[in-house]
Amino acid sequence: MKGAIALEDGRVFEGESFGAIGKRAGEVVFNTSMTGYQEVLTDPSYKGQIVTMTYPLIGNYGVNPDDVESGGPKVEGFVVREYCPYPSNWSSTGNLADYLVKHGIVAVSEVDTRALTKHIRTAGAMRAVIAAGDYDLDGLVADARSSPGMVGRDLVKEVTCERTYTWRDGKKVGEDAPHVVVYDFGVKLNILRCLAASGCRVSVFPAATGAAEVLRLDPAGILLSNGPGDPAGVPYVVDEVRKLLGKKPMFGICLGHQLLALALGGKTYKLKFGHRGANHPVKELATGKIDITCQNHGFCVDIDSLDQREVELTHINLNDMTLEGLRHKTMTIMSVQYHPEASAGPHDARHLFDRFRRMLTNDQGRENGHA
Repeated sequence: MKGAIALEDGRVFEGESFGAIGKRAGEVVFNTSMTGYQEVLTDPSYKGQIVTMTYPLIGNYGVNPDDVESGGPKVEGFVVREYCPYPSNWSSTGNLADYLVKHGIVAVSEVDTRALTKHIRTAGAMRAVIAAGDYDLDGLVADARSSPGMVGRDLVKEVTCERTYTWRDGKKVGEDAPHVVVYDFGVKLNILRCLAASGCRVSVFPAATGAAEVLRLDPAGILLSNGPGDPAGVPYVVDEVRKLLGKKPMFGICLGHQLLALALGGKTYKLKFGHRGANHPVKELATGKIDITCQNHGFCVDIDSLDQREVELTHINLNDMTLEGLRHKTMTIMSVQYHPEASAGPHDARHLFDRFRRMLTNDQGRENGHA
């Protein structure tokens, strides 16, 4: 069955459908990871986006119930060069096509993903519509042009949990372990796993939870999770984060990093085509150490908007010199733009969870959240 992705600038890329029949709108982006397509599909930060994989062969190791980052796929659509219908892997419990059909995800293969990626790099990420089944190409372009964009849009409300819960992953953590409250803006499960593995008790709260409710629990620390879309589109979250500043040790990841920056008086802006993949080099300024990192974001913190008398820049992206990390000079706060839980991706930055754990008990002396 035929499938296609139509861009708002009139470009159309046709191929073959291997997912659900239907039509979905979203911002078209690309991911440069060689593996981890199931983690990409289920990452809540991809809500509102149609993901193009630059690696040419997708589906070759199938799917399984363990390599997921949420309850199911969150992407609006999926685009690949070649789909492998016959997976071969010891952990595979099924093929990717059946998985996408089951979850209603429109997917198209046999697309020139190299040409599509080069176009996105030149023209920027843009609105698009992906379709399979009966469709009119001119109509798809018109639909793309009338679809909502990403700027100012609140996508967090579509992926956050409905109620508070305690994270348990089969590991027994003592009641005397530090209690961490996680704000769920679209949290990846591996962030929760890494917190538990570092020795923390973990409670997960909906994005709209008030600061007073969190502080009543008197947690040892607060983690602001990753999530989709424009950080400026969730001002109600920024207001509550601002009330938490200086009250408890805080760690922000990806969207959480951006929200911390906004709460500290900074600004954010939309990147031309974003950072998405598992091969982004990041330099820690204090040590000169370089980590290869997993990333997924389309917005970034404006370095010049931060008051560097109060905020220290800790990490820089070596591809485009954008901000990748910060810490506060007097409050116990650190944040990074990349994903230290690295799922899927390199584990270079996993140590940040141990650093956060030390922040909770002051084991690191005057490190004070240095990231």
